[in-house]
Amino acid sequence: MADISVADIKALRDATGAGMMDAKKALTEAEGDMEEARKILREKGLAKAATRTDRENAEGAIAIASADGVAAIVHLKSETDFAAKSEDFLATLDAVTASVLAEGEDGVAPHQAAIEELQITKKENIELGLVARVEAGDGEHIDTYLHKQDGRGVNGVIVVGSGVEESTLHEVALHIAFAKPIGLSRDEIDPAVAEKEREALLEITKAEGKPEQAWDKIVEGRLSAWYADQVLLEQGLNGDKTSVQDSLGGGSIVSFRQAYLGG
Repeated sequence: MADISVADIKALRDATGAGMMDAKKALTEAEGDMEEARKILREKGLAKAATRTDRENAEGAIAIASADGVAAIVHLKSETDFAAKSEDFLATLDAVTASVLAEGEDGVAPHQAAIEELQITKKENIELGLVARVEAGDGEHIDTYLHKQDGRGVNGVIVVGSGVEESTLHEVALHIAFAKPIGLSRDEIDPAVAEKEREALLEITKAEGKPEQAWDKIVEGRLSAWYADQVLLEQGLNGDKTSVQDSLGGGSIVSFRQAYLGG
């Protein structure tokens, strides 16, 4: 049996975040080989991490990176804000975001091991949420907004406009951050989501005792109002009566992407 020193155990714990007994067992199993012990701990850690995938991870952090005509947004999820605020968590998020800006979604792959390491050391269900790279076309412009709390991004937006003044496009980005539209226009709303809302509105209408012959008309009116609350172009810009569409000065919003904690 290899002679396992306290210094060896401490070195392995510092390198992996493992507990004392786990580190000692791994070194014993590896006959004192530090690299083999790290491999053993990693394999066991990933096996444990796999059992956490059904745990809610509504916390995390969001990062945005941009260059001329290009922007990337990445959401790295966690179970607790404690993990999300940690230096290694945020460093991994920034590294992934920089790679996505440079290479697109394929830029995630080189960082998978770092994300798995976070799963092990934080003992949480840590995974990527939204990962997107947006590129402006000819005559288009990009604006971004990242709302931060306690040193981490918690709500991020990328919006692409065409023929829209920069100040107005930024207003739209701010509006998206807090209004949280689920689509640009009605055409982007998942039909299954709209149908579920229609069914709920029908039940409400019935419960109100409205005459049956009026149900369809009432439901359609209420569904139209629901759409106006959900789609960006029909929402009132910053809560005003004037819609986003009517605030664009003849320009258009081409697309947007948003990530926020709990979303």
